[in-house]
Amino acid sequence: MKIHHLGTQDYDDIWLKMKDFTIHRESDTYDELWLLEHSPVYTQGQAGKPEHILNNNSIKIVQSDRGGQVTYHGPGQLVAYVLMDIRRRNLGIRTLVSQLEQVLLSVLAHYEIVASIRCGAPGVYVGEKKIASIGLRVKNGCTYHGIALNVDMDLSPFLGINPCGFAKMEMTQMSHFQPNIKLEEVSQHFSRDFLNQFK
Repeated sequence: MKIHHLGTQDYDDIWLKMKDFTIHRESDTYDELWLLEHSPVYTQGQAGKPEHILNNNSIKIVQSDRGGQVTYHGPGQLVAYVLMDIRRRNLGIRTLVSQLEQVLLSVLAHYEIVASIRCGAPGVYVGEKKIASIGLRVKNGCTYHGIALNVDMDLSPFLGINPCGFAKMEMTQMSHFQPNIKLEEVSQHFSRDFLNQFK
């Protein structure tokens, strides 16, 4: 497993690189985890419905090829792209999603944030509010796209959409519980817990 910390990236550029990596990888290619932030963007999943975008606030909308509905990415959100050969690891997609949720729960527990998961609604929640989203694509037994964890960001753009297709879904973030939190530190904890889960 190779881990890359990529800083702030344009969504379209990274999406193109993820697809290119996945298309050209071979049977012995190392899996990779890309950790980064995005410039402000709304991304619509493959089955995304236009009515879930209420007001795009002049923020760019990208029709993506990941699973799920619409979400928002912006500075202060940790994005983790999982470029993994799940066929080689004998992992089903549901098992992978479950393990990714466990990674998120472990990271949040480190900061004493009590979180939970929901059947039929991938992602991680604190009370009734969502703190992390998961959306993946599988091609030839390999995944790309991944996780978005709200660390310390402007949450107001989420008010312009029905996050993940759920009307009135409220979002939260780690800084509401740990005001002095740093994304770089969260990224390191995420890397460690990810490796522990997929060793």
